Amino acid sequence: MSQVTEEIRSSASEIHYGNEICKVKTQLLLSEVGLPNGLLPLKDLEECGYVKETGFVWLKQKKKSEHKFEKVGKVVAYAPEVTAVVEKGKIKKLSGVKTKELLMWVSVSDICVDDSGKITFRTPAGLFRTFAASAFEVEEEAEDVKNGKGGNVAANGAKEVQVKEV
Repeated sequence: MSQVTEEIRSSASEIHYGNEICKVKTQLLLSEVGLPNGLLPLKDLEECGYVKETGFVWLKQKKKSEHKFEKVGKVVAYAPEVTAVVEKGKIKKLSGVKTKELLMWVSVSDICVDDSGKITFRTPAGLFRTFAASAFEVEEEAEDVKNGKGGNVAANGAKEVQVKEV
């Protein structure tokens, strides 16, 4: 069952549809709040939305996906719907993200970056892991996003995709 209700959709500051624009908007949002732009490498995104007043963000992809962060050697699984509340340097109330620790999958609930360039991932049980935040940056795409490139992105960041801005 989706956590994104019609009430949330109607209060959204931004809703975007289509893989390309959603990837660009996700990376922009992560950069704006001071988090590494490669934290959410989702595939086949269908929809993304952001409620600016509360910081609530949602990302919907066609099916669940896995990604291995090579620099830290961790495999992360993303559900078809990922939701969170974002604020400067933090992601809270994260749902739909799990990481493999030894032989089991563990949910990730909070992510925060400190001033020393370290990023910490926390589980609902209070366990945590800390890594260098640079391990989660995507260099090529980061430059494209900063320069307004990456496909048919206009100078204002808009793409030739169905977009609803409220």
